[in-house]
Amino acid sequence: MLMIAVSKIAGTTAAALLLVSTLVISGCGGSKTTTASAAGQGGLEVSELRYQGSVGAVTYPELAEDLGYLAPLKLKYIGNTISGPQDIQSVVTGDTDFGGAFNGAIVKLLAAKAPITPVIAYYGVDDNTWTGYYVLDGSPIKTARDLIGKKIAVNTLGAHHEFVIKEYLHRQGLTKEEINQVTLVIVPPVTSEQTLRAQQIDVATLGGILRDKALERGGIHPLFTDKDLFGVFSAGSYVLTKQFIQQNPKAARKFVEATAQAIEWARTTPRDEVVARYEKIINSRGRKEDTTAIKFWKSTGVAGKGGTISEAEFSTWVDWLVKEGTLKQGELNPKELYTNEFNPYANGK
Repeated sequence: MLMIAVSKIAGTTAAALLLVSTLVISGCGGSKTTTASAAGQGGLEVSELRYQGSVGAVTYPELAEDLGYLAPLKLKYIGNTISGPQDIQSVVTGDTDFGGAFNGAIVKLLAAKAPITPVIAYYGVDDNTWTGYYVLDGSPIKTARDLIGKKIAVNTLGAHHEFVIKEYLHRQGLTKEEINQVTLVIVPPVTSEQTLRAQQIDVATLGGILRDKALERGGIHPLFTDKDLFGVFSAGSYVLTKQFIQQNPKAARKFVEATAQAIEWARTTPRDEVVARYEKIINSRGRKEDTTAIKFWKSTGVAGKGGTISEAEFSTWVDWLVKEGTLKQGELNPKELYTNEFNPYANGK
């Protein structure tokens, strides 16, 4: 169907673009990052890190800065990201110093020879944080096979939800040709429930506050969830360029250490205190944001302590892309795709 075809074309175009971006970043990547005085900035190579934020949300680096873990490094906000793939492409092109995305999307960039390294996990799935793929009560869709010829709403193509949906279809025995007949439609998450109830789509992807509010209104139920498929796992990582790490090893370590501490603070601090801190951060940064969604925060969703990355969190998606024909067997070694070198919680520390 059209949307699946668009996804494949977009992926091919992105790969070509990234090969060009690799050449660009090798010449100028990181040049916009402010150089720090070794004496004035605790010996760090840079004084600030450029990044993209998310509307109405607090990232772990932002939390780390607010808690004082990141000092003397400072964050420089340059705008909001529209998706994980876009966020890490901004790192590749040198517009930001770090960004985060679904691990499957990172693997696709690595396959395109993008010079990036995942350094810490930052989101995932657990008992409190997960996403469901919802149909209306009374819908004729009961099984994966019923999705052939139907429309599923996702926030973006080539990221977490596309991988999860296709894995569900694979596991339920659909052929590649049948899967290509399931149309993925880009719909802003905030309007997915309304679009489903208007029967303009057949399945809505809902998580967090959007899922909880939709369930309060009733009339929908999940066909499947990402937790059903994969259990508890970290799904996405922050990346740095290889050049940034080589030129700024102390700053890279500081960034990862501080983010890891922030993750553990959020994991071990009473929920109400975490929510209050998040609200304070959002209100103090002056971006005219609504804090409603933050009140529904439940957990980090990060599986590894301090965001440590496990091999399975990349091998799963390498194997998946091999099965899809996007990668050749043995083309990428999952063990070599990421590093826990800078994480103080790695190796049981």
